[in-house]
Amino acid sequence: MFHHPNSSRTQSISPDRTLSTADYGWDDERERSFVGLRADGLIPGRVVRTDRGRCDIVTDAGPVRASVRPPSNADDGRTSSTGDWVALSPATADAPAVVEEVLDRRTVVVRATASRTSHGQVLAANVDTVAVVVSLSDRVRPGRIERLLTLAWESGATPVVVLTKGDLCADTALALAEVTEVTPGVQVILTSASHGNGLDELVEALTGTIVLLGPSGVGKSTLGNRLLGEDLLATGAVRDSDGKGRHTTAWRELLPLPHGGVLLDTPGLRGIGIPGADDGLDRTFAEFTELAQACRFADCAHVAEPGCAVLAAVEAGDITRRRVDNFHRLQRENAHAQARTDARLRAELERSRKEISRHIRALKRSPNFKS
Repeated sequence: MFHHPNSSRTQSISPDRTLSTADYGWDDERERSFVGLRADGLIPGRVVRTDRGRCDIVTDAGPVRASVRPPSNADDGRTSSTGDWVALSPATADAPAVVEEVLDRRTVVVRATASRTSHGQVLAANVDTVAVVVSLSDRVRPGRIERLLTLAWESGATPVVVLTKGDLCADTALALAEVTEVTPGVQVILTSASHGNGLDELVEALTGTIVLLGPSGVGKSTLGNRLLGEDLLATGAVRDSDGKGRHTTAWRELLPLPHGGVLLDTPGLRGIGIPGADDGLDRTFAEFTELAQACRFADCAHVAEPGCAVLAAVEAGDITRRRVDNFHRLQRENAHAQARTDARLRAELERSRKEISRHIRALKRSPNFKS
C-alpha cells in the first residue's frame, strides 16, 4: 500500500478523532466572514454529498443530513453542490436542519449542460487543485485534455495532469511528450497505481481540496483509493469491447485524506461542454497568447490573416494544425455559450450570421458564380 512520506506541512488524521470543518478546509478568513450569520443562529458546514434536494454536510457538531431551501431565483449556480460551504439552521425537535445560504465560492468547476441551456452544471465547488486524469492504456487524446484543462483553468484552481496506468503503456516517454506538448504551464505526473510509481510526487503536487476529472475508465477511483490509503471508492474493469470504463462512481462525494486535505471523486464525464471560458482558453493555449503579440493585426483570429505569428508557427512545425483547429473549435463553443446568457453578444452573433447569409446570396446572384 502507498504511504506518504513524512511531511511537516501535513498531519495524519487519527481514526479515533471526530472530524471537524477545519479538516475539510474551514479557515480564519471564512470564520471572519461568518460572524454575522453565526449571530443569527446559523452554523457553518461543508456539503460532502447531494442527493435529490437533500445533502450530507459536515459540521463541528458532527455529520448532518439537511434539506435545501429552494433558491430565490433561477440561478442554478447558487444551489448547493458538493464542496460548497453553507450556512445551516440547526435541526430542532419539530424541523430538520435546512441549508439557508450557500457561501461565496472561491473557485468552481462548471461544464455546459447537455441541454445547452444558459445554466452550467457545477461539478465541484471550492477546490484548490484540479487533477485532470488521463489513462495511458489507450491512445492519448489531446483534444480531450485541452477541453478539460480549459474547465480547470477557468475554475480558478490549479490544474495538474495525472497520467495513470503507466505500466500498461508501451512507450511512456512518447506519451509524456505528447501530453506535455498540449499542457503549457501545467505539471504532468506519470503514475502507476498498481505499482505505486509517481504517487509520492503526486501527493506533493495535490493540495487542499482536490477534484479528479476525466472520463470513465481512466483510473480515477483507483487513484483516489491510493491517495486515501484504503479502498473506499468503487472500481470497475474497462470493457474489452470498446476500452471504455463503467461508471463506478455514481455521485460526487468529499472524503478527507489521511495526510490533510480532502478528495472529491466525480463520475466519469461523457460530455465536457465549455460554458463560457475566456480565461480558461487563454491559459490552456498560453503559447497562442504569447505568439499573438507578434501578429500583424491586433485582432488577428489566427485563421488566414497575413502576418499571423500563430500560423507561422504552424508552418515552422512549432505548433500542430490539430491544436489550432481545436482552439478555434473551443472558441466557437465558448462564444455560443456566452451568447446564451448575453443578449448583446447573442445579437452580434445573429447579425454576423445574417451578414454571411446575405453575402452568400449575393455571390450566387453574381453572373460569374458557378454552382
